[in-house]
Amino acid sequence: MKGFITQVGFEKTFKYAEMIKEGLIVTILLSIFTVVIGFILGIILAIMRLSDVRPFRFLSLDKNGRLRGNGILLTISKFNPLSFLATAYVEIIRSTPVLVQIMIIYLGVFSQLIKLPRFTLFGFIRFERFFPGVVALGINSGAYLCEIIRSGIQSIDGGQTEAARSLGMSQGKTMSNIILPQALRNILPAIANEFVVIIKESSITYTIGVADIMAAVNAVRGATFLVMEPLLVATALYFLLCFPTSKLIAYFERRMSRGTKR
Repeated sequence: MKGFITQVGFEKTFKYAEMIKEGLIVTILLSIFTVVIGFILGIILAIMRLSDVRPFRFLSLDKNGRLRGNGILLTISKFNPLSFLATAYVEIIRSTPVLVQIMIIYLGVFSQLIKLPRFTLFGFIRFERFFPGVVALGINSGAYLCEIIRSGIQSIDGGQTEAARSLGMSQGKTMSNIILPQALRNILPAIANEFVVIIKESSITYTIGVADIMAAVNAVRGATFLVMEPLLVATALYFLLCFPTSKLIAYFERRMSRGTKR
């Protein structure tokens, strides 16, 4: 009897297959845009954290031009505003729930300060809800990708930077032409894993009305009064998105590691 009820429940659930398919498309698009925004933001934050911008550097010297041994002026001379702002951003984002961040972006920024136009993409994606979800997840992902990218940059031998500078290359060209390409190759698996994390975390955007997989499941539950069957369908869809992606990442990671072995 239970099996029959479950079969009937799945039959009722799959009557809403079109809605679930649209939710799947939204989840994939949400994840892709989030990783792109997070990656760009992560690079900017990582460079800010590793920068050596000290506007009060001159305070480290006394009136005779000698380096101060200690004191408040020496401390101020070491202050790096770019690194401070990037570090504060990363620590705040990583120490607060993503649900709170989404609510602040959606209810605080895009409902109170910025009014988004109301239209649909592809006929079923509500832009005024989808865009805040992407921004909120991108801001959250940027904080984590910042640390991944920063660790990748720091993993590159400092001698390469010194060699490039000795050849007359500027700091910007050294970073873009030598350091970043090698760092990105080292951290590509970690960035890809972040994509898998985003696929799973994107489910929380249904709380602001983004029509993703979870929103479709909740709509099916409300229409059919079923509980387990829609949730099992959602579980299967997330698994089919995440598991093959994880295996693909592992495959490329093995290929890359073989290419670097000597």
